[in-house]
Amino acid sequence: MKRRLFKEEHEIFRGQVRKFVEKEITPNYEKWEKDGICPREIYPKAGAQGFLCPWVPEEYGGSGADFLYSVVILEELAGYPGVMYILHSDVCAPYIYTYGTEAQKKKFLPGACTGENILAVAMTEPFAGSDLQAIKTTAVKKGDRFVLNGSKTFISNGILNNTVIVAAKTDLKAEKASQGMSLFLVEDGTKGYIKARKLEKIGYHSQDTAELAFEDCEIPEENLLGEVGKGFMYLMEKLQQERLVCAIGSVAGMFGVLEITKKYINERVAFGRPLSKFQHIRFKMAEMYTQAELARAFVDRLIEEHINKQDVVTETCMAKYWTTETLKDMVDDCLQFFGGYGYMEEYPIARMYRDVRVGTIYAGTTEIMKEIISRRIPI
Repeated sequence: MKRRLFKEEHEIFRGQVRKFVEKEITPNYEKWEKDGICPREIYPKAGAQGFLCPWVPEEYGGSGADFLYSVVILEELAGYPGVMYILHSDVCAPYIYTYGTEAQKKKFLPGACTGENILAVAMTEPFAGSDLQAIKTTAVKKGDRFVLNGSKTFISNGILNNTVIVAAKTDLKAEKASQGMSLFLVEDGTKGYIKARKLEKIGYHSQDTAELAFEDCEIPEENLLGEVGKGFMYLMEKLQQERLVCAIGSVAGMFGVLEITKKYINERVAFGRPLSKFQHIRFKMAEMYTQAELARAFVDRLIEEHINKQDVVTETCMAKYWTTETLKDMVDDCLQFFGGYGYMEEYPIARMYRDVRVGTIYAGTTEIMKEIISRRIPI
């Protein structure tokens, strides 16, 4: 079905991204899964093609493209969640562009566009996940520097990053916990910045998730991102796009799993006929394709509204929770059609089964999404 969102130039770009994925990612992905990390080189290769931070203005090294180019990249990479271009380009880089000084933009964004400066964001701590106001990492002002102490966990791009955006408390006496938080740009190699441990996960094996530590880590004052005390507000402002990105990826995942399942049920024979001839399976596929189309229509609408700078916080929370939960259930149902083969690592459905589970947890759990929605709608 043709989607009115995209123009011809977006579809031409999609073809370019698809060729890149087929050449650089698909043949190597299983190796990266076994290695437990993607190679750094995959970022500069994407940067050379204009696939990183395409929305960044030309003066800072980008192409000045619209958000739909990011959507195309996300959709084409949906089957390879270990390659976190979108986290780098559309979750982390916007903080620098929106809240950074001119000097920070010129320093950090060109490398982000070329892939030489891989980005990460560190919010979550061992005892502060959904409740970001409970973070314990501190940043104490000493002369022209801030001294960071604390730890972060579950940090995507935790090993590969060259620059990490760190949330820390700068005012322990603030009347509200949210008022005492600030953001800092911490560069790899800074004394006291420790990439402590790469974490072993159920899924996303090729995506490096790590624990980070800051031990008397001195950050120059010019690496404060935005204003002191406004970090929590900045994080909340950027969550609309982050959750929309999750929903876009989940919808693409729905069509991806349905495609590989359709192929399998037409090839696999049981009791003398293809699985696709069994009414239960046909009806179940009909249900899932309907869910995928409904999800796409809703998310496409949100993409348009987000591009038009509308407040769709409530709706992106709805989309994030519903699409991730639906995808999780859909992959489970599809795996059942594969029977024992679905449990074998050589079949992509097995990896998808592991990978999609975390979607209902990161960027705000399903329960947190429902809590936000319930507060913003009349009940």
